[in-house]
Amino acid sequence: MGLWEAFLNWLRSLFFKQEMELSLIGLQNAGKTSLVNVIATGGYSEDMIPTVGFNMRKVTKGNVTIKLWDLGGQPRFRSMWERYCRAVSAIVYVVDAADHENLSISRGELHDLLSKPSLTGIPLLILGNKIDKPEALSKASLTEDMGLKSITDREVCCFMISCKNATNIDVVIDWLVKHSKSKN
Repeated sequence: MGLWEAFLNWLRSLFFKQEMELSLIGLQNAGKTSLVNVIATGGYSEDMIPTVGFNMRKVTKGNVTIKLWDLGGQPRFRSMWERYCRAVSAIVYVVDAADHENLSISRGELHDLLSKPSLTGIPLLILGNKIDKPEALSKASLTEDMGLKSITDREVCCFMISCKNATNIDVVIDWLVKHSKSKN
């Protein structure tokens, strides 16, 4: 980024507050709540309690306020996902990259959700979590197994992360900030 562009961005930040609303979805135990905690506090805990229904948390990063909807991933809560994904800045779909057994279920849930007309065009960020585990898939394998190349009606981005080790969390935050909307 050039000096002039950096100066203009700084100038804009004085006058504009960036805001975004995100829905974090994915199967249970994928690491959605851990991701929220790592983004909000930089901290990670092994002892997470499963999200029942949903949690909402606001996090400020620089001049961007991010409203995070952390939605439960158990089968009984998946029908709520569409409701909380309408009109968000991006859908963040977290996948346990080390859970090979549930990958086809995760793929099915994702593609079912994206088929809903109310969600057309909303950018999608796929996060392959738990790459600190030796059995974790590579980015290429996750992209293939989740059928990401077949999604053509929206922007799709995929990062491999570890909430436990905070691997690539900064890249995720950068992507989210770039997708925020200006509010004056």
